[in-house]
Amino acid sequence: MRRYLFLIVFIIFSVTGWAKGKDGYVVATSEAVRADAAWMKVVDALVKKHKADVIFYKENIGELQKPLRQLRPRFVAFVEKPEFLNREYVMEGHRMSRRVDEDIYADYLWGIITGFSAEDAMRLVDRSREPFLIRTALNTTCEMSDGKYFTRFAFMNDGSNGPGWWGEKNETTKETQHYQLNKWRILDKWVEKYKELDPDLLVTSSHATEHNLEMPFSVGNLKADAGRLYADFMTREYLNGTSHPRVYFAAGNCLIGNVDNDPNSMAVGWLSGMNATAMVGYVVTTWYGRNGWGGLKYWAANAGRLTLAQAIYLNQQDMLHTEFGWYPEMLTVDYPFSAGAFAEDSEFKKLFRQATGNLPTKDQKGFVHDRDVVVLYGDPAWDVKLKNPAPLGYKVDFKMKGKQCVVTIITNEYFDGALMKGGKLKQEHVTDIPFAYYFPKRVANPRLAGGQKWDIAVAEDFLLLYNCDFEKNKKYTIVLDINE
Repeated sequence: MRRYLFLIVFIIFSVTGWAKGKDGYVVATSEAVRADAAWMKVVDALVKKHKADVIFYKENIGELQKPLRQLRPRFVAFVEKPEFLNREYVMEGHRMSRRVDEDIYADYLWGIITGFSAEDAMRLVDRSREPFLIRTALNTTCEMSDGKYFTRFAFMNDGSNGPGWWGEKNETTKETQHYQLNKWRILDKWVEKYKELDPDLLVTSSHATEHNLEMPFSVGNLKADAGRLYADFMTREYLNGTSHPRVYFAAGNCLIGNVDNDPNSMAVGWLSGMNATAMVGYVVTTWYGRNGWGGLKYWAANAGRLTLAQAIYLNQQDMLHTEFGWYPEMLTVDYPFSAGAFAEDSEFKKLFRQATGNLPTKDQKGFVHDRDVVVLYGDPAWDVKLKNPAPLGYKVDFKMKGKQCVVTIITNEYFDGALMKGGKLKQEHVTDIPFAYYFPKRVANPRLAGGQKWDIAVAEDFLLLYNCDFEKNKKYTIVLDINE
């Protein structure tokens, strides 16, 4: 039965306890969507797909805090038209996810379903119905340029220094071959390889705004127009989408994830014109890079294990744990983006000092800046993973035994401790990461059982294990006390 929870002036709850038990799914949407039959088909499709509850807001998503606390879902999909999406929507979405219970962590995985049209938004729902393994990629960063995660792959260096270069590999070459390229031709090469590969994954990191992506810096441009993207050559070349699922990961681009209340934005163009089933990107200018690059690092280090949404989520919980370790009061400080570019720094220092009694370091400023500004577009329950280039180096066993949860990690001869820590991917932005595990089911109030010395962060949905120098062919056990 469809279960709608209407929120206008007051809230009427269906008496269901947690949404769909303890691992439930909630669709959150606006009265504007509710009044539009085409967009409500997207909501209905998600309800049917996940047996979801639906909650409505009238003015802003902050109205949903109370129903989310009562339903306690594990997944939330926000369905909204692009003209109502902006950076404040995303930042409030993150903050709201941490206010469901009393701990410092986010309490559900969440994403936004949108598009230039309702039909485009529906594509995000339909193409994420089945698990998907990434096999082909087009990358414009130096990171992952060895192509080891992909059977077919090409990359271009979109950096600002020196001449351009590019590389590719396929089933025949096995290893990436590298070539020099005049930087003025990088965009031409990118378009050529985009059409040739029809990639499952696209990764970018160069200068961007809500309306363009420089490829490379200050030379070539991709631009948005009416839900499509085009290469800004002498004659515009509009790019076609794809017939298969696709992920776009804007790991280091400024602003490209911000719809900015504009259906003609780059984010909408990637989702609608380029047919991305999921997209990750910043909604503000980025200089520190911990959230975007951290999400990619978690996904790559856990290839074959973590979904895209899980990787994004676990990286963000790691960030929260780090901030809390510096100063618990840091988590009460929101970065003052509204102060404007010239006043942000002084205003942030004032807020930070008021909260902690100290001035921030560069890292502390970067963590607060990045905390709430990376967005996931797409279904947060979609099982999309990178392909591990080698046999998985360990397995994890999860068991519930009365008032305890036991997590056992068993390594084998393929175990690579350096890879588990992130393999040095973008190490200047993201240092070594912990062992990360997203529980297969939610557990109640987990905490480390007595007699153990593990350095952990743990909540109802995850376990992060720090400073663990695992070895090959060993077994490690973490015992958590829980509430039944």
